[in-house]
Amino acid sequence: MKVLRVFNNNVVLASDGAREVIVTGRGLGFKAKPGQPIDNAKVVRVFVPSDGRDPDHLAELLAGIPPEMIRLVADAMTRVGLGPQAESKPALVMALADHVTGAVQRLRRGEHVSYPLTAEVRSLYPAEYEQAERLITQLNAELNNILPDSEAVSLTLHLVNAGFSNGDLSYTYQMTGIIQQMIAVIERCYGMELDQHSINVGRFITHLRYLFVRIRQHQQLDREPEPIIASIAQSYPEAMSCANAVADIVRIRLDAPLTSDEIAYLALHIARVTADAKAERKASRSAAGQR
Repeated sequence: MKVLRVFNNNVVLASDGAREVIVTGRGLGFKAKPGQPIDNAKVVRVFVPSDGRDPDHLAELLAGIPPEMIRLVADAMTRVGLGPQAESKPALVMALADHVTGAVQRLRRGEHVSYPLTAEVRSLYPAEYEQAERLITQLNAELNNILPDSEAVSLTLHLVNAGFSNGDLSYTYQMTGIIQQMIAVIERCYGMELDQHSINVGRFITHLRYLFVRIRQHQQLDREPEPIIASIAQSYPEAMSCANAVADIVRIRLDAPLTSDEIAYLALHIARVTADAKAERKASRSAAGQR
């Protein structure tokens, strides 16, 4: 690899012959000049920018984070099974490392942060929350257990946010609130309470998360023939009415009107999740009556 640009003593932009990469390592950029070969003995991590992100901008952000924290976070991600993300999503590593750096500094000053939406985050993103908890455990093994369990909430949101191309954490916070509002609308439409920890609701939330990705990337579904949309509306009128109410939330909150295809697929998912909830409730009552 050859140096393209030096950001500080620990971060350089380099070329590996086929692409631009961000290389980190203690003293890697000290007295380095563009065109010089990289000292491989000093390399700690090589990040390949993804999702069309500007490598110069990412390297500049990376230069503001202690290299030890970058290494600590990347190694912790690898140990909890997030190694591929650590290699392919440098922006995620930076976001996590930047957050952990700030959290450690605050905690050492005696400042504690209370995170909003804790219950919602644990309920809506159980897989990422579990990964965040394991990350906290791995990080604390090197940080003298300074990170409280509550930091898992913020790490979870960063992991969720990684699924949005060029997204920022504020959008993920907004998405979390909107999903809660959507579920509340469905519960009102059907006069029932949905168990947000159930597999059925989990599948529905997964659909919503992909919907938000499509909205963010301006790639909503819009290819189904009109007769198919009409058939869904005829087969599931109650779900279609509810889906239109949910679509209004998206239009108002995100200024993003949903296509007929997206509303129809929402209706199918709403019909499924409510039918499953009714079946579960009936089975539970039947089991209770047999005791």
